[in-house]
Amino acid sequence: MSVLPEVPRLPDRLVDQLAFPGRNTYLRMVSAFRDAGFELCADVCAVDYLTHPGRSLPDGVTPERFEVVVNLLSLSRRQRVRIRVQVPENDPVVDSLVGVYPGVEAMEREAYDMVGIIFSDHPDLTRILMPEDWEGHPLRKDYGVGRVPVQFKEAPGPR
Repeated sequence: MSVLPEVPRLPDRLVDQLAFPGRNTYLRMVSAFRDAGFELCADVCAVDYLTHPGRSLPDGVTPERFEVVVNLLSLSRRQRVRIRVQVPENDPVVDSLVGVYPGVEAMEREAYDMVGIIFSDHPDLTRILMPEDWEGHPLRKDYGVGRVPVQFKEAPGPR
C-alpha cells in the first residue's frame, strides 16, 4: 500500500512505512492513511534537533530544528506507519490532526507546551503540563536549566 508516494521515504526496520511529507502535504497524507484503514493514531510528539543536526533524512528533505513525529497503526492489517514532518524554528506551525484523529488533542497540547510547536486549527491549544504563566518550553534544547525551588515536608526522624 502506498499513500502519497511523491513524498520522500526511508526504509525502517520498526515500521512498515516511514514518510517525510512537507508541512503543506502533512494533513492530506495523514487523512489518506486514515481513509486507507489506519484507524489509530498512537502518538504525536515533537523533537528538538538543535544539538543533533546530522540525523538521517532522505534526499530532498531539508533538516529543520524541530520535527513532529506521528505514529499511525492499522490494527486490522497489523501495520505501523511513522510520519516525520520538518518544522522550522522561525515558523513552528503545522496543521492540527484533531479533525482526523480526535484523540490527538492532548498529544498536540503536550507538544505545544513542552516544545512550542503551534498546531493550527487546534480547538484548545493551551498548556497541559506547565502552569499557564510559565515562560518558555522546557523540552527545547536551549531552555535555560535553572533551579526551581522545591519544598519538601520535614523529613521523618529515625524509626
